[in-house]
Amino acid sequence: MSRLLLDEVRRELPAVPGPDDLQHLAQIVRRRTGPTGTDGVWDAVGQLAGEVLGAGPLEDLLHTEGVTDVLVNGPGEVWIDRGRGVEPSGVILSDESTIRALAVRLAASCGRRLDDASPYADARLADGTRVHAVLPPVSPQGTCLSLRVPPRRGFTLDRLVALGALPADGADLLRRLVAARLAFVVIGGTGSGKTSVLSALLSAVEPGERLVLVEDAAELRPETPHVVRLEARVPNVEGVGAVALDALVRQALRMRPDRLVVGEVRGREVVDLLAALNTGHSGGASTVHANRLEHVPARFEAMATAAGLDRAATHAQLAAGLDVVVAVARGPDGRRRVTGAAVLQGSDGLVRAVPAYGFSSEGLRRGPAAEELERRLAAGC
Repeated sequence: MSRLLLDEVRRELPAVPGPDDLQHLAQIVRRRTGPTGTDGVWDAVGQLAGEVLGAGPLEDLLHTEGVTDVLVNGPGEVWIDRGRGVEPSGVILSDESTIRALAVRLAASCGRRLDDASPYADARLADGTRVHAVLPPVSPQGTCLSLRVPPRRGFTLDRLVALGALPADGADLLRRLVAARLAFVVIGGTGSGKTSVLSALLSAVEPGERLVLVEDAAELRPETPHVVRLEARVPNVEGVGAVALDALVRQALRMRPDRLVVGEVRGREVVDLLAALNTGHSGGASTVHANRLEHVPARFEAMATAAGLDRAATHAQLAAGLDVVVAVARGPDGRRRVTGAAVLQGSDGLVRAVPAYGFSSEGLRRGPAAEELERRLAAGC
């Protein structure tokens, strides 16, 4: 493809894609190439669209089967994750100016500012792909781009079993957890598969139940018919128009949810979620960044304290409102797996996460809180 043609297209098209851009591209191609067949024009338009409207040289990677993340660490090799850990993609971007221009354009297409005065941006493309970009000198090695590809289809517990992420008897236990309407959180590190597991659990909800999902970015894809989505909004380039998660949680409570789900709890919204779980909204769910089951009470305490809730109140609400913690992790082979479930139990005014079952390829292993979890499952049913 001619560099002159690419440069002309980039000059003439607006930074933010619009509905008439493909027709505009066709006009530019005809003007530059002269008379040519319709097929030739639209072949060129298709290539140009990927370069200047899509993710450019990364576009094909985003549509490669199994890819969940595309990572650019400045000029050099582009890396991908296909569920087996990070690996080289075979695509090399050697020009820093090209990478920076791509990052700026992707941010602008989402209404985000990315320049020397605002050297990082977090955004979501129209197809749901999450984009994070950082410019030098904040990233000394060059412009960094992280693209998280949304699942192309929803997850179910049966699919997790088929993928080897969950033993069959573990899936049965989790179905009972959902049916008993116990409140739960899914924990794990970054990229461990928390959202996929939460989607699978929500897919086990009875079809007649109304789910209200509150998320920073719409990533949950439960396979159930009655889903209402609320999505947070960051400030626009003028610094106004933000809608925070905690405000959306309060709005969700007025929308008659059978289950209130917060995609990820990491700030002030934890106070509203705990209040909801303690005022009759059973079966609620969320995800939390934590590497180990025993770290969960401390994570909730840190978030709630920062939001103005004292330690005693936090642990009291945890003990009364949250029942179970489901843990996921990435193994040494890079594969994501459900590793266990714990029960939150109170003692001397504090809450601890006590292991109930461990999950392995051989099946379930009983832990010290197995009987307590069975009791709660039976009471919920």
